[in-house]
Amino acid sequence: MTLPPPLPFGSAGEHQLQQQLGTAERAARFYDQQVRPGLTPEMRDFIGRQAMVFLATADSHGECDASFRAGPPGFVHVIDDRTLAYPEFRGNGVLASAGNMTENPHLGMLFVDFTHDHVGLHVNGVARLYTDTGLRSLHPGLPTDVAPGRSPEMWVQLSIEEAYIHCSKYIPHLEPAPRPTSHGPARPKDSSYFTGLPAARSAVPSPRPSSPPPR
Repeated sequence: MTLPPPLPFGSAGEHQLQQQLGTAERAARFYDQQVRPGLTPEMRDFIGRQAMVFLATADSHGECDASFRAGPPGFVHVIDDRTLAYPEFRGNGVLASAGNMTENPHLGMLFVDFTHDHVGLHVNGVARLYTDTGLRSLHPGLPTDVAPGRSPEMWVQLSIEEAYIHCSKYIPHLEPAPRPTSHGPARPKDSSYFTGLPAARSAVPSPRPSSPPPR
C-alpha cells in the first residue's frame, strides 16, 4: 500500500480531528498562509521586543509541564531564521523544563504581546542545552550581560521547525506599570504562598554565644 506524503505541518491527531469535525479546508488555509518553517523578518523583530515567553515541555512519557521565562526585551536571542537561544539562570534547583528537554527535546514557545499589538507567536522545534562557554564558542554574537548581575547557568538553543501566529481575538490588554514596592497587606513568602506551610528555616542553626568561663 502506498502511504500518502507526510503533511508539512501539524500532528496526525490534529489532522484526524479536522477530518472528523469538517475543518480540514479551513485548517489547510491556515497552514498555507500562516505557518512557516522558520522565522520571517517580522517574527524576528517581534521576538526581539518581547520580555516574556511561555514554555511547553514534556518528559519521555509525555507528561507535560508549562513554565514561564522573562527578562529584558530581546533576552530570547534570534541567531538566524532557523535558530534562537535563551539563557537559563539560577532558580529553585528543580530544572523541570530543562530536565524534560534532556528526555524529550521538543519545545514549544509562546510569545504574547499584551500591551501593544495584542498578538502572539508560537515557535516550536527541537531544543539542545549548552553551557555558556559552549554556545558562545559556536555563536560568538550571543548577547552579554543579558540580565545585569546574573550569569547564565546554561543556554537553551532551539532549532525551529515551525512558527505561526496566535490571533489577537482573546488576548487581554495589560497596561505596563512600575512594580509596586509593597504588596499591601502582608502576604506569605513565595515558599509558603500555596502550601500554607511556614517559611523554611535555615538548616544550620546560628551558633549561640558561649558563656563566659566561671571565675
